[in-house]
Amino acid sequence: MSLRFDHVAIAARSLPEGADWLQARLGVTLQPGGRHPGLGTHNMLLSLGPDAYLELIAPDPDSDDRPGWFGLDGFDAPPCVAGWVARADPLTAPPGTRIVTARRGDLSWRITLPEAGQMPRGGAHPMLIDWGTGPHPSDLLPDVGLRLSRLTLPLDRLELSDRRLMLTGAGTPMTLTVTTAGGEVVL
Repeated sequence: MSLRFDHVAIAARSLPEGADWLQARLGVTLQPGGRHPGLGTHNMLLSLGPDAYLELIAPDPDSDDRPGWFGLDGFDAPPCVAGWVARADPLTAPPGTRIVTARRGDLSWRITLPEAGQMPRGGAHPMLIDWGTGPHPSDLLPDVGLRLSRLTLPLDRLELSDRRLMLTGAGTPMTLTVTTAGGEVVL
């Protein structure tokens, strides 16, 4: 199976809190995303350049569903890197996950969701996604000049070909480094 970086998720207690936190650090305004019916979350987005984006995700206060991914069920902490998603070809569900099909506007995707609500190692193992033949969210987002510089993953082993993804070993934090107009910012 071939894996490619798709997007990184920043968890927040609420979208306004997360949007303010990210805007203060990155200097740009997030774009509206949408709701995730059945998953109890909603999001906002930022382009990280071609074929990559940042997703701010939070529990949806208007949903009756419990947030069942990115460790958001009962989340009560400052915004933080919660996990990442890799494009997989072909898409198969790793043990402990299931494949869910979703659609919103022009976007349609299949994604693996963890049965436990969070991928292993606090989200360091990726969820997997397949956008099919339709558009990718980064195709629809304005390019605000942000670029993924580095995503550090507290793992000892994972087959990666993207040099922006760094394995730092168990016990280290998962961090995201973004290149902005003012320099690099570590989240």
